[in-house]
Amino acid sequence: MAMMEVQGGPSLGQTCVLIVVFTVLLQSLCVAVTYVYFTNELKQMQDKYSKSGIACFLKEDDSYWDPNDEDSMNSPCWQVKWQLRQLVRKMILRTSEETISTVQGKKQQNISPLVRERGPQRVAAHITGTRGRSNTLSSPNSKNEKALGHKINSWESSRSGHSFLSNLHLRNGELVIHEKGFYYIYSQTYFRFQEEIKENTKNDKQMVQYIYKYTSYPDPILLMKSARNSCWSKDAEYGLYSIYQGGIFELKENDRIFVSVTNEHLIDMDHEASFFGAFLVG
Repeated sequence: MAMMEVQGGPSLGQTCVLIVVFTVLLQSLCVAVTYVYFTNELKQMQDKYSKSGIACFLKEDDSYWDPNDEDSMNSPCWQVKWQLRQLVRKMILRTSEETISTVQGKKQQNISPLVRERGPQRVAAHITGTRGRSNTLSSPNSKNEKALGHKINSWESSRSGHSFLSNLHLRNGELVIHEKGFYYIYSQTYFRFQEEIKENTKNDKQMVQYIYKYTSYPDPILLMKSARNSCWSKDAEYGLYSIYQGGIFELKENDRIFVSVTNEHLIDMDHEASFFGAFLVG
């Protein structure tokens, strides 16, 4: 009878097998739970750092940054953004320099060798008085009647003397402007007094030089004037006097400048004494 009860219960070997199986299942369950836990934690940390990095570049977290606070400047996000900004600035600067150098190189290639040797063309004119020409001065009833004095019509513009024209041209005693800019304008007129002096006649002459410009406005515009009231001695055979003036003025394309004087019969149009000119300064 006792023999039959021992044979009906689980043997020792079966009990050990069950214990081993239970232990393995328990360990597997612990490993699975641990894996799930750490996986969830890692995912949460990854999402957190990813959001922080995106916020760093999208400036979502700039509200707590203070440029005067060392802690803010020592923030990894601030340092990364500052370095990235410096890198982008360097790349833009380098690209701009390369683009400018390329454009300049192409422009240099398009310039002909002749122009390259001559350099930039100057804009200037110097015209002098000329002798032996009629109608040197305009009549007071001409179209310049709204301009004071008499306009000097005849100037020497050929290169035979000291005169020259470069990117300006002379028309009816007027220098015509082709390029807009600031010009230095100058003129000198030479007065020679030589006539018979009568008794009890006051020998004084008022000499005035005017420089005008014509624009789209119908009337001439006075730019400069210079005057001298001189009285020569009755014993002098002749008297000499010159008036010079100059200044910088802004001129536009197709503007015209000219010189007029009073006492036109006293003008000596010697090419070294009476002259008129202008040149571009900027």
